[in-house]
Amino acid sequence: MSLNPNLRLRRAARIIVLDPQGRVLMFRYDVPGRAPFWVTAGGECEEGETFDDAARRELLEETGIIADPGHQIARLTPEFITVEGEPVQADERFYLVRVAEARVDTSRHTALEQQLMTQHRWFTRAELAKWPEAVFPANIIQMIEEAGRR
Repeated sequence: MSLNPNLRLRRAARIIVLDPQGRVLMFRYDVPGRAPFWVTAGGECEEGETFDDAARRELLEETGIIADPGHQIARLTPEFITVEGEPVQADERFYLVRVAEARVDTSRHTALEQQLMTQHRWFTRAELAKWPEAVFPANIIQMIEEAGRR
C-alpha cells in the first residue's frame, strides 16, 4: 500500500452503520459541478485524534448515535478530491456499528454538511449493489460480509 507523498495525507474514520434489518445508512452528497454520490458516516480525524476516537465523534456528529465503534474492519487509501476541492491521499479506517433502531439525528451537522449532505437513507445490500449513483466505498457490501465472518 503506497501513499502519494505529493498530496496531503487525510486521515479519516468511516462508520458503516447497520440497522436491525441489516440495512446500511448512507449519506448523499450533492457537490456543485460533480455527480451526486453516497458515502458512509464519518470524516477526517482532528489533530492528534486516534481513528477510534474520530469514529466515535463522527458517528455522534453525523448521526446522533452514541456507540463504541469497536475494532477497525478495513482500511482503504484512495486518492480523491475533497468536497472543498483539495486533492488528497486518504488513509481511511472503517468500523461497523449495529444499532437498535433506524433513527438518525443530523442536528450536529456543520454548515458545510448541511449544505452538501442533502439526504440520508437506509439501503438494503441489494439496493446498494445496483444503485445508479456512485457509492463509496465501492466494496462496502464485501466489507460488511467479511466483517460478519469474523
